Amino acid sequence: MSKIFILLLSAPFILAACASDKGGDVYTRDQVRQVQHFKVGTVESVRKVRIEGTQSQIGATAGTVVGGIAGSGASQGKTGQVASVLGAVVGGMVGAAAEEGYTREDGIEMAIKLEDNSYISVVQAANKNEAEEIKAGDKVRVIESDGVTRVVKF
Repeated sequence: MSKIFILLLSAPFILAACASDKGGDVYTRDQVRQVQHFKVGTVESVRKVRIEGTQSQIGATAGTVVGGIAGSGASQGKTGQVASVLGAVVGGMVGAAAEEGYTREDGIEMAIKLEDNSYISVVQAANKNEAEEIKAGDKVRVIESDGVTRVVKF
C-alpha cells in the first residue's frame, strides 16, 4: 500500500515537469545571446483564449503504473489479473486527462497593426504580472526568432 501512496504523491511532480510557460517573458536557453528581430506595432484588440495542455505519454504512463499496482492488490488469481488490467487502463486514461488539465493555461490572442500597416495575430500565455499586461492601444514589440514569436510592451 505504501508504494501506491508514494506513486500517487509523486504524480503532481511528474506532471509539473511537463508544464512550460508560453508567455512573452520566457526564453529557452537556445534563444539567449542570439539576435532576435522585432517589429513595432499597436495592439488593436485582445481576446482571452485557453492554451490546451500537453498530451505527452508521461501522464498516461504514470497513471497506468499507479492504476495497475492499485488493481493488482484487489484480489488473487484471475480476478486480481483482471483488476490489474482494468486498473492500468483506467489509470492511464485518468493520468492523461490529469496531465492535460494540469498543464493547460490561460492565454491571449492579440490583433496587432504593424507600422507598415499590415496586421498580424499572435497567441501567447497571459502575463501573470498585471503591470506588464498587454491591452488594446498598447505599443508593442513583436519579437521573432527561429519560428518563435512573442509580444512585449514597447
